Amino acid sequence: MPDAEMASFARFQGPQLDAVDWLVIGLYMLGIVAVGCLAWWLRRRGSEGSEYFLAGRSLTWPVIGMALFATNISSLHLVSLAQAGYDTGLAMGNFEWMAAFTLIALALFFAPFYLRAGVTTLPDFLEKRYCRGCRDWLAVISILSAVFIHLGFTLYAGAQVLGGLTGWDLWTCTALTAVLTGVYTIVGGLLAVVVTETIQTVVLVAGAALLTAAGLYQVGGWDALQATLHSSYPEHLTVLRDAGDPSELPWYTVFLGYPVIGIWYWCTDQTIVQRVLGARDENHARIGPLFAGFIKILPVFLFVLPGTIYLALVLQGKMPAPINPRTGKLDTLQTYVHMVAGWLPLGLRGIVIAALLAALMSTVSGALNSIATLFSYDLVKRWRPETSDHALVLVGRIVTFAAMLAAILWSPLLSHYEQLFKGITQMITYVAPPVTALFVWGVFWRRASATAALVTAWSGTGMGLACFVFEWRGGFTWLAEHGVKIPFLMVAVYLFLACSAVMVIGSLEVPAQHTDESAKLVWANPLEAVRGRSWRGLGNYRVVAAVLAATMVGLYWVFR
Repeated sequence: MPDAEMASFARFQGPQLDAVDWLVIGLYMLGIVAVGCLAWWLRRRGSEGSEYFLAGRSLTWPVIGMALFATNISSLHLVSLAQAGYDTGLAMGNFEWMAAFTLIALALFFAPFYLRAGVTTLPDFLEKRYCRGCRDWLAVISILSAVFIHLGFTLYAGAQVLGGLTGWDLWTCTALTAVLTGVYTIVGGLLAVVVTETIQTVVLVAGAALLTAAGLYQVGGWDALQATLHSSYPEHLTVLRDAGDPSELPWYTVFLGYPVIGIWYWCTDQTIVQRVLGARDENHARIGPLFAGFIKILPVFLFVLPGTIYLALVLQGKMPAPINPRTGKLDTLQTYVHMVAGWLPLGLRGIVIAALLAALMSTVSGALNSIATLFSYDLVKRWRPETSDHALVLVGRIVTFAAMLAAILWSPLLSHYEQLFKGITQMITYVAPPVTALFVWGVFWRRASATAALVTAWSGTGMGLACFVFEWRGGFTWLAEHGVKIPFLMVAVYLFLACSAVMVIGSLEVPAQHTDESAKLVWANPLEAVRGRSWRGLGNYRVVAAVLAATMVGLYWVFR
């Protein structure tokens, strides 16, 4: 490393927080744990059954919308999207903006059926639509994905930043955040989760906005940012890319592949949809996701753009390249750490780290609560129907603790992925296709049968597992070296098409035999979904959905 760069880099080595920062962080962590426990204490009757797992079905649309956003946005987003912004610009922002369209699908097509069926979990919905075997399958898949995807990646990303700023080792950072979050989740259930998530959304957005504003000020504003990137990285401020782009996200893979993983994540994943299941009524269940869709506009500017700004500052010679303080080598995963250390004065760093903890804790708490709900209702209650609500809550708390330990042990292995956001997306592409196929065909095609669904579920899982092992052992890299390059989102498309073929052929061979209940869980036609009762004026979910869709199309046009 040249002497000048070494001198510039020196101030980024070692702990970067002072006493004021620690005071802010300590007060925040103690405060959020106290609020979560207080939410349970004020509604102590909420220690049983649906009160613990679904907050007594009392959630309103603002709380649902902010809780959806807070559960989705984790430390992974802050760390990995900054890394992606540095490496490939705004391309990864597609995963934020495309989410708005799948949230519209949740509000219009899926949420009404979930509430009408009166389900506690989404596996419960699959049993009502198909059979018990499908319920058991989705319960297991959902628990595993919550531990290894939601919890694992979130804890690893958060630990990277805390380790870089404090000098603590990876295990200490991971265990500390997991334990503190687990306390109020285990005690308070979903009500504690959504109350704390509402607070954390505000802290998260405020902290991220502070960091973005500081970066824009240092780079010289938007015009200076464009001018700096124009010569070397002109594509960095666009979201739609051509084939062969380094981001591996050509435009066609976004529009074909994202719906497959997006429907799984936003419409069928228990960790996310549990907030909707706790809605006060159908209109709140519809408007809440749409509100979250509008908030999802922000991450491109608050989480991805700062990484791109950091690249511009490096090109301007105002900042050193992101270096790993332990190895002294270039490591773009350290972009977020360098942003916090280099852009903010002591004191304000504590606020931004509190925002990081807000993101981490909200996702971890949401995932832990969903794991408890799935295990208690879809496995324990399924096999031992006589289990009391009190016993279910006790089982849920034990499972929450066990899931937390499993995630702590798994998360360090995620160093396998050079770019974290791409890594989590790849894992989702292996899990999502069979789940998406079962829900989409089940909700929109009356002839989808239980037998075909069960075969699709397990065969799709087998294909996804094979792809995961192939990728983990370097198979896709080997193919690329031999001239066969498959964009990772297209893997989801191919798996979904294979699962759909199994579903259609199986349903034609073994026709569906509907019960009175299952027959009501299929739309006669898509237009039927928008004919339900709604609030008047701007509260009409049809109007809100149309405005959200038009807004997203406009943003894509501007940043094409």
